[in-house]
Amino acid sequence: MAHRWKAFARVLVMVVVESGCSRVDVYAITGDGIAGDGSDDQSGSPVNCPSPTRAAGDTSETVQVGSQARTYILHIPQSYDGAKPVPLIVDFHGIGGSGSNELEISPYPPTTDSQGVIMAFPDGLKGPAGTAWNLGPCCVANVDDVAFARALVLEVEKTTCVDRSRIYAVGVLTGGGMAYYLACRAADLFAAVAPAAFDLLQENVGDCAPAAPITVVSFRGTADPRVPYDGGASSLVAGMPITFLGAEMTFQKWSEIDGCSGSPSPEDSSGCSSYSGCQNGVEVILCTKQGGGDDPGNPSVAWPVLERHNR
Repeated sequence: MAHRWKAFARVLVMVVVESGCSRVDVYAITGDGIAGDGSDDQSGSPVNCPSPTRAAGDTSETVQVGSQARTYILHIPQSYDGAKPVPLIVDFHGIGGSGSNELEISPYPPTTDSQGVIMAFPDGLKGPAGTAWNLGPCCVANVDDVAFARALVLEVEKTTCVDRSRIYAVGVLTGGGMAYYLACRAADLFAAVAPAAFDLLQENVGDCAPAAPITVVSFRGTADPRVPYDGGASSLVAGMPITFLGAEMTFQKWSEIDGCSGSPSPEDSSGCSSYSGCQNGVEVILCTKQGGGDDPGNPSVAWPVLERHNR
């Protein structure tokens, strides 16, 4: 985990974090990393849970990222007791959506709430087709959503007992695209991702260089009308054309990025195929739903994969 706190030169915002043990740590957040002052050892030392314990419920939160105030919904389940570190899942909405809307429709809370897993549902900024995420060539310009994701995680850690080695990103449609984007650019922070109804993009796949191998479990429907299973050009957002790599080509590309060996396994009963022998024991999985559309993925498949990986 030491590489996770590697210093980077381009600083966007400075945040002062007061921990539960009354120690002050100063961080610089950038789109590429988090730099600490060295006073907080992130190499496996015990987590001091904040006190008092944050109450269960859903609250609207704000975090400052540079000159912008960004918002998200924080979801703390009833089973969270604040006594031990728990995972954090950041769930990104699709184009035109919002954090509150994603909370309502996300399939993850029914699966993860019983384990005390904290979730955050960020709000995208408005682009040509509505609220969305900056994925490079699409779908919102002039905003650093990677820096937003990093700042959000740090903000959640201020008041909840988050296991910093078990932070995950999920999402559907452009939210799935954001999960991929974080896997490429924030693998020092996120341990695994589970995108749905999206692919890697031809326009920026060459820039996908994770800081470390990262587990990716993808969900795709063969009849998705907006993100064709076989890939191809898309003008979903006016003035921001993109080219989807395709479900199977994205699957293959991640196997290359993660240094996997051999051929993928046959599909199991859930339609999932996987590469084995990947670097650092990570997994690369593609779950295909025959006749499926832009479904948000299957947490009963995704969560067991995500939770067995840490950073």
